[in-house]
Amino acid sequence: MNKYELAVVLSAKLEDEERAAAIEKVTGYITRFGGTVVDIDEWGKKRLAYEIQKMKEGFYYFIHFESDSVCPNEVEAHIRIMEPVIRYLCVRQDA
Repeated sequence: MNKYELAVVLSAKLEDEERAAAIEKVTGYITRFGGTVVDIDEWGKKRLAYEIQKMKEGFYYFIHFESDSVCPNEVEAHIRIMEPVIRYLCVRQDA
């Protein structure tokens, strides 16, 4: 099992319930493809480095999980088509 960190930036236009549902959906993808979520770190609303889709702010989440090497690719494939997700990045953490 490898350790991964998934950074997700959600649209600032979302309400609290919509953000919670989007993060729940992402964690559901992780568990569906054989991973286990260790920690979810919410950074809140932050200013983006540059404008994306005419938005200047977004909600940042960092999800730490453990899985085999296939899970991150499957999770990214599903996150890519989610409407509230502006940007995402999944990286493997070193030991």
